[in-house]
Amino acid sequence: MFGLFKRKSEIEKLQDQYKKLLEESYKLSTTNRSKSDEKQAEAQNILEKIERLKQ
Repeated sequence: MFGLFKRKSEIEKLQDQYKKLLEESYKLSTTNRSKSDEKQAEAQNILEKIERLKQ
């Protein structure tokens, strides 16, 4: 109950976005490989941002 109104930190938001992009990339990998690669590249950029914020 105490975490009910807790706001997400910047890192948590980026991690959610990263996870979402990886899921989209996986779904697209069966139908459209180039779009899957684009989503994978976006996810990699998000991961780099997360690593920079953790330092």
